[in-house]
Amino acid sequence: MAGLTTTTTTTTTAAVKDFIDTFTMNMDFKAEFNNPDNKVYKDVLNAIQGKCQTIVANCKVATLSFRSGSTVADYTLSAPSITEPQALDVKAGVFSELASKYPVEFLNNAVVNFSPKEMFLMEQLTVTCGPPLAVFNFNSTMTVEWRLNSVPIFMDAFHKSDISPDLTSTLTVSKYFRTDDGTYECRLKRLDGFVFKQQGYFTAKAIPIIQVAPVNGQVICKNPSTTTLKCSVNNYNVQFLRPGFTAPGPDITALFKTPDDCPVGESSATITCQTVDTVPVYDNKITLDFTNLAIKCFSDTFGDGTVGFVGMAPCKEYYVGHLTAVCTDSGVYDNVQDYCILAVVKELLDQSESLNGFTLPVFLEQLSNVTLSFFEEVMDSPPTIAAIVKILDNVAITSSSNNIIITQKSMKNVMETGGILTTDEAKGSWKLLNNKDDINGSEKNPSGINSNSSLLLHAFEKITSRLVNESFNIQTPYILLNKTTFSHTFIGNFNSSVEIDVLEADGENNPITVILFSSMDNVLLARDKANSSSDVINGKVTLIKSEAIISNLTLSFETTNDTLKNPKCVFWDFTLFDGVGGWSQDGCSLVYYENGTASCNCNHTTSFSILMSPDSIDSPILDYITYIGVGISMASLVICLIIEAIVWRKIRKNATSYLRHVSIVNIAVSLLMADIWFIIGAAISNLNEKNQPACTAATFFIHFFYLALFFWMLASALLLLYRTVSVFDGGLSKVSMLVIGFVLGYGAPLIIATVTIAATAPSNEYTRENSVCWLNWYESKALLAFVIPALLIVLINLIILVVVLYKILRRRVGGNAAQSGEKHVLVVIARSLAVLTPFFGITWGLGVGTMVKPDDMGILITFALFNSLQGFFILVFGTLLDKKVLSGLSISSLSSTGQRTRSTSAGSSSSGLENWFRKLRRRRGSNGYNLSSNGSNESFSNT
Repeated sequence: MAGLTTTTTTTTTAAVKDFIDTFTMNMDFKAEFNNPDNKVYKDVLNAIQGKCQTIVANCKVATLSFRSGSTVADYTLSAPSITEPQALDVKAGVFSELASKYPVEFLNNAVVNFSPKEMFLMEQLTVTCGPPLAVFNFNSTMTVEWRLNSVPIFMDAFHKSDISPDLTSTLTVSKYFRTDDGTYECRLKRLDGFVFKQQGYFTAKAIPIIQVAPVNGQVICKNPSTTTLKCSVNNYNVQFLRPGFTAPGPDITALFKTPDDCPVGESSATITCQTVDTVPVYDNKITLDFTNLAIKCFSDTFGDGTVGFVGMAPCKEYYVGHLTAVCTDSGVYDNVQDYCILAVVKELLDQSESLNGFTLPVFLEQLSNVTLSFFEEVMDSPPTIAAIVKILDNVAITSSSNNIIITQKSMKNVMETGGILTTDEAKGSWKLLNNKDDINGSEKNPSGINSNSSLLLHAFEKITSRLVNESFNIQTPYILLNKTTFSHTFIGNFNSSVEIDVLEADGENNPITVILFSSMDNVLLARDKANSSSDVINGKVTLIKSEAIISNLTLSFETTNDTLKNPKCVFWDFTLFDGVGGWSQDGCSLVYYENGTASCNCNHTTSFSILMSPDSIDSPILDYITYIGVGISMASLVICLIIEAIVWRKIRKNATSYLRHVSIVNIAVSLLMADIWFIIGAAISNLNEKNQPACTAATFFIHFFYLALFFWMLASALLLLYRTVSVFDGGLSKVSMLVIGFVLGYGAPLIIATVTIAATAPSNEYTRENSVCWLNWYESKALLAFVIPALLIVLINLIILVVVLYKILRRRVGGNAAQSGEKHVLVVIARSLAVLTPFFGITWGLGVGTMVKPDDMGILITFALFNSLQGFFILVFGTLLDKKVLSGLSISSLSSTGQRTRSTSAGSSSSGLENWFRKLRRRRGSNGYNLSSNGSNESFSNT
């Protein structure tokens, strides 16, 4: 029955007074009600006319009409003299007469009484209505119904109502939750059906969040000092309950003086900070432990502490809980753990422990709204995600234990909430949660589930079993649901991603529910019973729930990544790994895999998907080429560096030669370090369980040193270009060019590598998830941070080579010895770049080919061959083919030989060496070597 709404207006003319009023009848409006011959029209007119004439002399009904809004009756009373009390008596009589025929209600203009007028969540609220107006003749036989937002309130442990002898009714909300906000309506009903009602709106205030810092700490008694204490609150004032501390305020600071000696019998001091302008009073506490041990860590956030002390810090604004960290030997806090939950989600978590059939629909709608409204905050907070998962689990438990039916609207709210938790933005948080569950486990629920990811899927399975018995479809951005009935067999195609074919089931009219998760792979770990780290979830996770016994089920999955191979048909087994959960093949088998579609046959229903792994080609030839080649490369680089060390002090007189050798040394060092980290990364990748932090570090250094290799090649090319066009004199000094070389050679790679890891590591898209330790390609395209700079440098170097060769060929032959030597150095640089640049370009062009065609054996072997021989090419074309380096080695060798023999045959040796040097000079011509006649003084200027 709907409420009567009265609107009274009195107008006066010379002879007649009009009284306008309105009331509502709780029944569907029909246009025919305005027909004077209609029964409703006649009954209402007669009731008003009769009571009007009985109470007021010469009274008549001037107008009567009906309109929608349930059914609203508008009427006007006309009489020479009519007062408001008389009009009210007329109305009471009309209601009494119509109550036996129609659902009429009277809405009292006075609102219900709320006590207290203002309050915080989780406190007790009392709502009082009545008594009804005396003219309505209510008595103790009346009944009462309370509604919230037009929905009857279910009386439970937190909602109680009663009727007093004075005919007032009281509703007591003993623990007020956010879902208790809204319009309260009290409906007092007579035996004849007439209803008197009152309404009023109420909303509670959020509980003040008091933040203190530090939450705990340690102080040394034998070393008197002061500790800074902080306390703040949103929208209120707080104060420390300690004599002599600062005055109240929204954000206060105080100093705690350490006692000279530890108080006898006391191990700690507790300082309370509380609100000063709220009822009730809210507080938070700081605990300072007394110690005689040396304080190692000092922090305003986590407090001061000894080694091993677990400090606690407050959460940021709008979050509740705390952070923890452990004081280490190095004097800093480490192993920071986050236990901060978004405050509005914490309120819902508390309420989820006390749900019933009345509060559940409103609660689920509010949960969906909160999750959507605070999307970024939820996605970035693993504890908040875990809290929402726990809420959904509580919903599943409550609906099952209390036999609550989940409506379509409520299920849509569940899907919207759960879908947000599976988005790509939440992937990083889920990785942290899963890692933590693997180590410590989450709080086990009654089903023995020991991880948040399993608990989310289990909650969906339980809630699905409580769905209303209807056929319907629900589609949200991340989850699709279809519920229908079938007899014996069933075929369904869902979003062109999954096809389900039930070949055999018992009974008829069996309900079946299918839920398709578009991004559950962000949540569930891709591991099977063998705990393989190379598998990937490569199809939509599909939940199938049916009351029928299904023993022959075929599922066809469209795979999401067609470069993966080795498909396995699996279902999620909640019992694996001590309740953490994992994928199992029990009862499922692969029928076929072709054209990106995997078909599976299973003998049961639950949550299914496809596991696949990178197509790792097990080729001994490829392994031999890679490891032998890398060994040759590293040995070549070591030899190259040894040779450079031998001739190093002989190359300082010519700037161009000196800078060329600096470049060669750094190219060799960069590639050598890259090869070393490549071996480390390969060892990490081959472990049964990959150490992700170590893999990330290896990837960073491989990326950095490979980039350094290319940027030092660019530095060599720029040096070549500069010395070619600068006519060999003037311009930049040697020091300036060295600075430019090192900034370019190591600075640019460091910036690129750092930006890459900073941009992709937080979302766990820096490395390849289930493959070698190298830059990610499929999710973040982080590999482009290497490929683009490398190939761009190859292109720039080739352009520079063309320009330099053109300049050298046009330059006149001749010049003095210095210019001839300089030209020799430039030719050496150009020759090495002309070979190494295309070689490196081809190598990493083949690297791109391995991404496009990862299963092409020819490309893989060619890339491995080129990649593993880079060091050998640097030795040959960067060092050994320079005849002056070889000459320098010969001279160094002969000099050391002469040093060893001079003491025993000085005259003979001197004569022999002198002859040898003369022959060498005649053979070499004017190559820029200048040797003294006695062989004791060498000059090596243009190498």
